[in-house]
Amino acid sequence: MKLKTVLLVAALLAAALSFRAAESPAPTTAALQSDSARPASARWLRSELYFGVGLIDSTAAGVTDAQWRDFLDREVTPRFPDGLTVFDAYGQWRSRGHDTPGRLRSKVLVILHEDTPANRAALDAIRLAWKTATHHQSVLLVTENVDVSF
Repeated sequence: MKLKTVLLVAALLAAALSFRAAESPAPTTAALQSDSARPASARWLRSELYFGVGLIDSTAAGVTDAQWRDFLDREVTPRFPDGLTVFDAYGQWRSRGHDTPGRLRSKVLVILHEDTPANRAALDAIRLAWKTATHHQSVLLVTENVDVSF
């Protein structure tokens, strides 16, 4: 009698599990498989660019919000029209030969993009455009591999 009970319980459990699996939604994929312009095998990067926009301890205005938006519209958006993120930040930078760091108001630009020569060249062009427009010494670029899912 006990063997029949065990077999019946096992059969009911198997039926319940198969019913549960059948009602579960299909798993979603992390790849952009439905986008023919972006192959599933593409390698994605997260690039962060750090721009100094003015000294914290200075009365000089530095780069205004309007000037920053103009730079984004003119130099960044045409190169990366699919999207970007900007954070306001505070940073410190110690120049060679100085004992204390300069304290800067900063903008951090984050762009998720495919790893292509064209996109890497676009990042370099953005950095050069900023340095040319502002006469700043540098724009820090940090790039890392990422998994992207929408």
